[in-house]
Order: sequence, then C-alpha cells, then structure tokens
Amino acid sequence: MKDKRALVSLFGLLASAAVAQPVPDDFTDMTQALPHAIYEIRYFGSNNFVGEAVDGYLAPKCILQDKAAGALIRVAEQAQTQGLKLKIFDCYRPQRAVAHFMRWAEDLADIRTKADYYPNLGKDKLVGEYIAERSGHSRGATVDLTLSEKNQQGQWQELDMGSAFDMFDPLSNTDNPAVSDEQKHNRLLLKSLMEAQGFKNYPMEWWHYSLSPQPYPDTYFDFPVK
Repeated sequence: MKDKRALVSLFGLLASAAVAQPVPDDFTDMTQALPHAIYEIRYFGSNNFVGEAVDGYLAPKCILQDKAAGALIRVAEQAQTQGLKLKIFDCYRPQRAVAHFMRWAEDLADIRTKADYYPNLGKDKLVGEYIAERSGHSRGATVDLTLSEKNQQGQWQELDMGSAFDMFDPLSNTDNPAVSDEQKHNRLLLKSLMEAQGFKNYPMEWWHYSLSPQPYPDTYFDFPVK
C-alpha cells in the first residue's frame, strides 16, 4: 500500500503542468537585451491589484523565451522609428505568482485595491476572464506592455489607452467602443506593431500579447524572476 501511494504521488508530480527548475537556456533577460525600454514590473512591488509584492518576483526583470524576446526587440525597433518607446509591465510569470493571484481572488474580504483595479466588478467575478489557475505568462512568451512618447518637457509618458494597466473592466477590452478616437488609435497602433512581429492580443486586455505559435504551448514554468 505504501509503495502504491508513492507511485500515485509520483504520477501526480509527473502530470503536473508546472515545471520548477532553473532558468532555461533559451530564456532572455530583456532588461539586458532591450535596455532602452521602460520597465515597470508591477508585481515586484505593491503597485498592483494584489496590493503587495507577488510570490516569485525577486527582481524587477522581464524574462522571455528567446523567440518572443527577438520578436519584442523588433517591435521596439519599429516603435522607435515613430518616436515611441515600449513600456513593459510584466513578461514571464512564475506559476507560484499565479497561485498567489488565486489566493487573493478567493479572499473576498480583501478589497483594498477595488477602486483602482476593479471599480465596476465584484471581486467574485474576476476569476475566469481576468484571473485563472494557469496563465500564458508562465509559458514564457507573453508580455504586458504599452507605448510611451516624450512630452514637451522631454519626459517619457504613456500613451492614453483609455484605461490603466490591469484594470479589470470592460473598458479595457481592446475593441471597446466607449474609448475616444485617440485612445482607439493608440490601442490599434500597439496592436499593429505587435501583430507585425507575430504576437496576438488577448481581446479582454489591450496590454496583453502572446507570441503565436507558442514555443512552450503546454509548459507552465515556475522558476522565480531574479
């Protein structure tokens, strides 16, 4: 019986989609490969919908699988020709971070961040379309980002996209008709730049793009960002 339980446990481990291991050889630190982008890795700090640093983020870095990394570098080069710069919020996301999101979502009493991140939705409505037990980010070829341009003072500022990053609301749907013409133009500009290099948008979130096809379509990594 003991051996049988051990065998069942072993098969459970082998069947798990999450893979805990060191950083694979074909993953790139984008803060080194693309140093001129703006990096605001939200889950490293407390400025996010959870309201605290998220498990697995030990450094404010963007890590991507090499194919996605190369594609994103080409996006940045094209954006630069239009006087624009990429601003990146999240890239590879460890599975342990996704588990942290799920624990937060299940704690319906914690609504500290509601006003900023889900003002028009109940927290019990977030799991599914916005938060899930598995995230494409954990496969290493998904990125959350926006575009920035210089203002009159020479400072880089985000283009107006009509809603903030990680705002869980229909207003964040890429094709939401309620946004202004300028905001729609900015969203479609980001979309065209990303699609030209093989990324596909998640239509619920204007900032969310995944390389297609995925280099690791069935693997959810769990090595920390460090």
